Amino acid sequence: MHTPKSEMLGDVVNNNSSTNLSFNLGDATSTTATSDEELSMSALSTFRAKEEEIEKKKMEVRERVQAQLGRVEEETKRLASIRGELEALANPMRKDVAQVCKRIELIKKELKPLGTTVQKKEKEYKEALDVFNEKNKEKVQLINKLVEVIINDHFISVCINELIWR
Repeated sequence: MHTPKSEMLGDVVNNNSSTNLSFNLGDATSTTATSDEELSMSALSTFRAKEEEIEKKKMEVRERVQAQLGRVEEETKRLASIRGELEALANPMRKDVAQVCKRIELIKKELKPLGTTVQKKEKEYKEALDVFNEKNKEKVQLINKLVEVIINDHFISVCINELIWR
């Protein structure tokens, strides 16, 4: 099984083994094996350290994202609460306005027939006033005629009395 990681380790091992061979050929195989193991362990520990570092960074980023999400949720709840309070404040005003508008409409409906009634009554009043004025004029004429008749009657009676008493 050849992977890029194992090829890198093999290259490192080959480089180190060639330098060790030049010193001592008999010891070279045991030194090379020890050196290869040390290199493998070193590379493995470096790789694990990098993996741990990546995991730590992942966890830090995850924690920051979770903290941000928590803050966002809190702010969303606050906004919902504020929106609810605003609606609660606006609702009584809306109810009051609706009640006033409804009352105005009712009064308009009541005023319409009353206006018609007032116009009818005004017309009747004018007609009655005209009739009253005509009757009053007629009364004045009759009184004048009566006075005239009485005066004439008195004149006639004076004349008759004069004729009789003379």
